[in-house]
Amino acid sequence: MNTRDRIVAAAAEVMRTRGLARATTKEIAKAAGFSEAALYKHFRDKTELFVAVLGERGPTRLSRVLVDLPDRLGQDPVEEVLRDVALAAADFYEQTFPMAASLFAEPKVFDAHRAALRERGKGPHQVGEAVATYLKAEQALGRINAGVDPRAAAGMLLGACLERAFLGHFVDGEDRPSEEEFAARLVDALLSGISVK
Repeated sequence: MNTRDRIVAAAAEVMRTRGLARATTKEIAKAAGFSEAALYKHFRDKTELFVAVLGERGPTRLSRVLVDLPDRLGQDPVEEVLRDVALAAADFYEQTFPMAASLFAEPKVFDAHRAALRERGKGPHQVGEAVATYLKAEQALGRINAGVDPRAAAGMLLGACLERAFLGHFVDGEDRPSEEEFAARLVDALLSGISVK
């Protein structure tokens, strides 16, 4: 691995174990075996490093699913597409929740992180926007009920995925359905309200 890759790998591990708010660039550089100055040769700040961790070391299935949404429009069954979104989102939130949750305990760090994401045109809201855009386009094709609010439907789908991740870190229930079963049940429930009758 080159220097940048080693820094990203170390950042992923430190952020997973300490949380984003508590992970320092000094600690990340040390874990990678470099000076903090070496880290700043590759990354402007911790937020840029976090974005790299999510894109390069985090679960990538969600990014791929979202990028593919326009190509699947009007082609694949809506149920199948939404199930793929739910599976990918549940996995993404499950893996990244522990990293990002610590931000909420540090208001100044959270505000700085949010501002840095905004400056880069990034942020968690983009997932919901991509899903809502897909649903609105399917609605225009007549494959989803015209009376449904695409943003609300996207919020319900992704909110359930986030809830699964949140509760999964608290509850060790043996009755917890597999990701596949969860996604199928969720999409069935959602589509019963938005399908064209």
